[in-house]
Amino acid sequence: MLAPGTQVRKEDFGMLFYTMTGPRLYFLSSGKTLDSDFFEGELTLDQWLANRNLQASVSAVRKAGIGKSLKQLKEKGVILEC
Repeated sequence: MLAPGTQVRKEDFGMLFYTMTGPRLYFLSSGKTLDSDFFEGELTLDQWLANRNLQASVSAVRKAGIGKSLKQLKEKGVILEC
């Protein structure tokens, strides 16, 4: 879930986050693995990938990297854990 005052936009490299506070831009190099609708729900990364039938096509290394980046965005207050 996006924090208040945050918007996300899909880009070729992944996601671009705009925030109203602090550093205003954050990049998430997720390629085509995630869409912005991921941030509208209450699913974990693994649950979201399974629902999209992407689980097998996404490597463990890629998932771990995206998971680490999502954790950092959470720590910075850009996204919230539901």
